[in-house]
Amino acid sequence: MKKSNYIKKGLLIAILITVTAGLTYAAFGDKGKVLGSKFSVGSADIKLLLDTDVGTVPENLVEEMPGPQFDNVVPNWSEDYEIKIFNNGSTPVTLTSNADYLTANDPDELRSIIYVEPIIWNDIDTNGIVDSGEEGESLGRKTIVKWKTEGYQIGEVASGAVKSLILRFSTDAVSDTKQGKSAIFDFSFDSLGM
Repeated sequence: MKKSNYIKKGLLIAILITVTAGLTYAAFGDKGKVLGSKFSVGSADIKLLLDTDVGTVPENLVEEMPGPQFDNVVPNWSEDYEIKIFNNGSTPVTLTSNADYLTANDPDELRSIIYVEPIIWNDIDTNGIVDSGEEGESLGRKTIVKWKTEGYQIGEVASGAVKSLILRFSTDAVSDTKQGKSAIFDFSFDSLGM
């Protein structure tokens, strides 16, 4: 009987200690919460300026636009096409460019004799006209084929900034078999967020 009393007293003491410890923890424990954490991912959004002298007003920013029309391409021909790309996103981006074509749109393989040379254009006065001293670094001259397969690294564009380019299209020799032929090529600019 004594042994069972000791066990009962021992259990009672253990329960009292556990309850006291629990009450002490409850009386002195606390926690804080952070509620509704929000994360916004930056955007990479580039736009083309429809008109190079108008600026970045919303009605001048487009995703696609008609390409240039070049007629009477002859040996040693060259013609420039100016383009401006606006980083409408919230983060800096790196621009690349590639030609995009279907061989069905170029059955006579003009893509192998027409070259493109992107040149950085520092449109200092933002008038949309390539003035003396505004031509910058050339990114190299490649055929349309190499433009598609290798592309160009155009460089970084800060958020809200414009990258201006001169695309210099040209030929060297044009064989007699190419006379009267035509082709259609698309080209694109892609952005990668940094």
